[in-house]
Amino acid sequence: MGKAVKKGYVEFLGEVKERIRKAQYEALRAVNNELITLYMDLGRMICEKQSVLKWGKAVVENLAYDLQLEYPGMKGFSSRNIWRMKAFYEMCQTDTKLPPLVAEISWAKNIVIMESCRDIKERMFYIQMTKKFGWTKNVLIHQIEGNSYCAYLENQTNFDAVVPEKYRNQAKLAVKDEYTFDFLELPEEHAERQLEEQLIMKINRFLTEMGGYFSFVGSQYRVEVDGHEFFIDLLFYHRTLKCLVAMELKTGEFKAEYAGKMQFYLSVLNDRVKLKEENPSIGIILCKTKNRTIVEYSLSSVKHPIGVASYRFTDKLPVKYRKHIGQVEEIAGRIF
Repeated sequence: MGKAVKKGYVEFLGEVKERIRKAQYEALRAVNNELITLYMDLGRMICEKQSVLKWGKAVVENLAYDLQLEYPGMKGFSSRNIWRMKAFYEMCQTDTKLPPLVAEISWAKNIVIMESCRDIKERMFYIQMTKKFGWTKNVLIHQIEGNSYCAYLENQTNFDAVVPEKYRNQAKLAVKDEYTFDFLELPEEHAERQLEEQLIMKINRFLTEMGGYFSFVGSQYRVEVDGHEFFIDLLFYHRTLKCLVAMELKTGEFKAEYAGKMQFYLSVLNDRVKLKEENPSIGIILCKTKNRTIVEYSLSSVKHPIGVASYRFTDKLPVKYRKHIGQVEEIAGRIF
């Protein structure tokens, strides 16, 4: 092999691999498109026959039996899946925008969305986000269980004004309007330090509640400006957005001055901590409560991306009884 060939071979190999990956993707996409079209057609045919010939439910059971007999090695023709095809066709008739969208994601993900979401706009949201961000089935389920749709609609950020369009949707998904901390053992009245310590102690649960794309960097993260020390309550890294995320914890109601303090932290992080290849940092101000109007005014002129969220506890037992949970379990163990 000559020197000229050696010199450009690595780049050439990379191009070939990329071309192969693209061909594989297009092939899988074509197969998926055809499968969705097939299932849609079967659903339509069943609906039409039931409407015109007044066939009952038995037709689906009979069809499933005969198809599995005819195509023993082919999956997807169980009676349950055929019922899903009918429901899928009926769902796609509710809005003309749906049919071209559903072909962009797999049948399994379509079923998760169809069976978990009733509102047509919510379904379209999860279909579009699954396609855009390449969510796996498990990630999609997690997003639905975390009510990302409502969080996306209701969350209070200034991202529309300050985050580049290509990152905007993912950034909105990264900040919830409200976080649920039912895994913490805290009284209703608690200090910020207590909240921080509890979150760090149960960091894995906390990261799950935040959405799964966060990595924990540190607590009381120190930054220095001209000999003055400042400490950010919690610092994270968002793997998809590729940026640092600063979080300030407040156990009371949101105050307008919190936005100014967060702006300062983000400026310092961008200037002194952020790596060259990373995107600008994002701030999350987490408060016990917030007035939505005050938040809107506070963020209206902010130049850095900031979101304001609230948190709550949702235990089945009242707060005053939480400390007795261990005793109750111990007594129950003795009785049963």
